Amino acid sequence: MRWIKSLCPLLLLILSGCATQPPTALDTSAFQAEAPRSILVLPPVNHSVDVDAPGYFLSTISRPLAERGYYVFPVNTVKMIMEGEGISEPAEMHALPTQHYQALFGADAVLYVTINKWDSQYVLLSTTTIVEFEYKILSAHTGEVLWQTVKQMTYSPNGGSTGDPLADLMASAITAAIERAAPNYIPLTQQANNDVISGPYTAIPTGPYKPVKAAKN
Repeated sequence: MRWIKSLCPLLLLILSGCATQPPTALDTSAFQAEAPRSILVLPPVNHSVDVDAPGYFLSTISRPLAERGYYVFPVNTVKMIMEGEGISEPAEMHALPTQHYQALFGADAVLYVTINKWDSQYVLLSTTTIVEFEYKILSAHTGEVLWQTVKQMTYSPNGGSTGDPLADLMASAITAAIERAAPNYIPLTQQANNDVISGPYTAIPTGPYKPVKAAKN
């Protein structure tokens, strides 16, 4: 019996290690100390095979940043000015010192994004659309990392259940074919951006232009 008792602490340790640990909020102390008022978004570095992915991403990122309370430099204007400077590739823009953007635009912070996944996988009458982004905000004055995180979103539509196996199979096939032909990238990207910028655990601190809701009487 002694050997059983001696195993109990070990079993408890193993079980405690297997328990799901709640996520912890990101440390935003550096961001709060910097207190940026404006954020410049650089064109994303694209590691996917879809050449349109960066443009779609840029169309969804400004709004959640602005709603969080920051001035966001118009992304197309930034891209055009950088091309006028002779720098058109996102990787080249990401390699420049952040002070370059502070001097050129007067930005307080710079958002760097890498698109790691942007694809739609079709397997056995089911289509799964996946996006994954790596975000990093740096101080435009010092180059210090103020905030960074990674976000992946997936979407797998289904045709629902009618009680008729053959009809359900056909509905699933049709739904999967529609998703494969026109993947749900934009809603997924919008949700990813909203989640990381203002959602729990990863939200950036509110900026100086955050609208104040009027108190209800």
